[in-house]
Amino acid sequence: MSSPFSQPASRLSAPIDLARVRALFANPALVSESGFLRREIAARMHERLALVRIAPARVLDAGCGEGMDLAALQKRFPQATLFGLDASPAMLKQAKLQQQAARSATSRLLQQWLHAGLSRDAGARLLSGNFSQLPIAREAVDVVWSNLALHWHPQPDQVFVEWRRVLRTDGLLMFSCFGPDTFKEIRAAFAAVDREPHTLPFVDMHDFGDMLVNAGFSTPVMDMESLTVTYGSVDKLFADVRAWGGNPLDSRRRSLLGRRAWQHVGQALEQNRRADGTIPLTFEVIYGHAFRPAPRTMASGESIIRFDLPKK
Repeated sequence: MSSPFSQPASRLSAPIDLARVRALFANPALVSESGFLRREIAARMHERLALVRIAPARVLDAGCGEGMDLAALQKRFPQATLFGLDASPAMLKQAKLQQQAARSATSRLLQQWLHAGLSRDAGARLLSGNFSQLPIAREAVDVVWSNLALHWHPQPDQVFVEWRRVLRTDGLLMFSCFGPDTFKEIRAAFAAVDREPHTLPFVDMHDFGDMLVNAGFSTPVMDMESLTVTYGSVDKLFADVRAWGGNPLDSRRRSLLGRRAWQHVGQALEQNRRADGTIPLTFEVIYGHAFRPAPRTMASGESIIRFDLPKK
């Protein structure tokens, strides 16, 4: 018998080359240039998380990168065991180094606190893996957290199915990712010189909501906001775009863009320069959270009927 959450054939959100994604994130120093926005979005996610009453035993940070969000999650859930997962070995190595540095800096304080009954924090367990094939057992975590990482996977619907698999009943999924208006200025600038895709065609918020329902999540809540980051030069703008992961599309242009074409792109972006002398770049940020509901059928296929008995 098929599951009530059986999926139709997965559709690609975009022809993303996952090997290319890993290569683009192989330089943590370059990626760190985009950390300011990751921290800001993480803070806004924590504001939303504060509205949810939950005391998880295990928390997974899916797409943890260099581990930027792990410390804040551990602070919010001090009794929880944290897992950080990423597909980039270089980013996981950086996360490990940061954890080691943090433990070294506080080791003497911890030694004092240990005598007061506090346990030693071993840090998050770091795992290497693909979002759609997690190296984690079924129903093993209470919270899946993912900050600005989902848009790098070509099959987000399958990622949601996998995230639901590892969540326990009533477990919480909370994520953020980029939406369709992200980098719209860059798309417009390149449109004048060729028809090749130079940025990801990010998934719409409403499509993510449908995917969550189809994957078996309950009460999904989606919202979005548009943020504008400004730059003093075109070169700095493109440096940040590269820090965000560049262009991992398998359908991307393989030949070099000529000097004249680059000049046209730069001129198009310069035309957006504001009265204060800055060049804007748009980020549409999508936020979502949902819960894994209690099962409606048993493994044998029999329905589960629940009765809410009146209180005496």
